[in-house]
Amino acid sequence: MSADNILRELREIMIDVFDVDDLEITRATTAEDVEEWDSLSHVRLVVAVERKFGFKLKNSEIEALKSVGDLVDLIMAKTA
Repeated sequence: MSADNILRELREIMIDVFDVDDLEITRATTAEDVEEWDSLSHVRLVVAVERKFGFKLKNSEIEALKSVGDLVDLIMAKTA
């Protein structure tokens, strides 16, 4: 799966998790860029990503995520 495809999938997941229909994300998007992205929605996002892509993330991997791009790279590495 390409980075662009993963980014599109993440956008759909994030629209659902954050309940924002017009959400636009890039690889540079961070939690500070999305008003609805708080600690609880972050947990919901992680769970949704794990379910969608079929793997579990370690706490250290979650803590290392700083942007959507980091998450895209992690998904690519885990699904390769």
